[in-house]
Amino acid sequence: MKKQNYELKNERIKKAFQKMKDEHPERLENRLNLSWSNWGFGLESLEESIKRLKHAGINYIELHGNHYGDDLGYQTDKTLEILHKYEIEVSGVCGMFSAENDLSSNIPGKRQAAIDYIKREIDFARAVNGDYLLVVPGAVGRPNAYDDTEFERSVETLASLGELFLEKGIKAAIEPVRAAEVSFVHTVREAKTYIEAVNHKGIRHINGDIYHMQSEEAHIGEAILEAGDQLVNLHLADSNRGALGKGFIDIDTIIMSLYLIGFNQAGKYVTPEPLGPGGDPYPAMNAKPDKKKLDFLVNQSATYFREREQELLSR
Repeated sequence: MKKQNYELKNERIKKAFQKMKDEHPERLENRLNLSWSNWGFGLESLEESIKRLKHAGINYIELHGNHYGDDLGYQTDKTLEILHKYEIEVSGVCGMFSAENDLSSNIPGKRQAAIDYIKREIDFARAVNGDYLLVVPGAVGRPNAYDDTEFERSVETLASLGELFLEKGIKAAIEPVRAAEVSFVHTVREAKTYIEAVNHKGIRHINGDIYHMQSEEAHIGEAILEAGDQLVNLHLADSNRGALGKGFIDIDTIIMSLYLIGFNQAGKYVTPEPLGPGGDPYPAMNAKPDKKKLDFLVNQSATYFREREQELLSR
């Protein structure tokens, strides 16, 4: 029987991975760095969240970018104390962009709010030794465009922060998000176009998300290959935006694609973010945590990911 198109693409990635495994086994020596994005944990203390991750064998955390004002968000000294206590490192900071701090807004004050917010998060990321700050070019939860020039406004606003990203040594990781949640930049290719338009060496990286990719990309594995060296972090969730292994996402092809682009190195992270289905996930950050559910999400995802990675590497 003739294979379907996606099967042919899967097969090409599998063959390339096997060839690398046979000819360059040294490229498989390091494992992928498993992190976790904690903003979906809602109103839970940072120490409780970190304790859960450590128990599941996760050694990195992507911290909620919750510095929405000068007096809000994680305190640096306390954060470092907790990180040190549990021997957890920060992969990066998950920037949160709503209509109130929208890089593309047609209201200047909202763009200024985005600039101020990014400055606070860059400083925080640097202080806690993070590698990147996730940046969404337009507000999440706003799928309809303001007008025909929101792309240009976003580019101009973010470009003004390029030197600060360079100075602080923090990577600006542009995240493509599905069309149900944002009005522009939905694919890896569109993220690259956006980065090229910004045209600043301080803003060169991409944050992928396989939940968004399954809606917007022709093939998730090929999208990862296209992102290549620019990919700094990959958010993970299964097809139902739930725990890994509880849907029909082909995690094996994703893992093989990551190894093919040399993602198993310092400063590159795979980061589960199972938020559940829906058009606007932001309410999750203010929800009362269901600790049993969160324990399951973390343990199931971490265990399944490592099992599939080991299976691929041991064949």
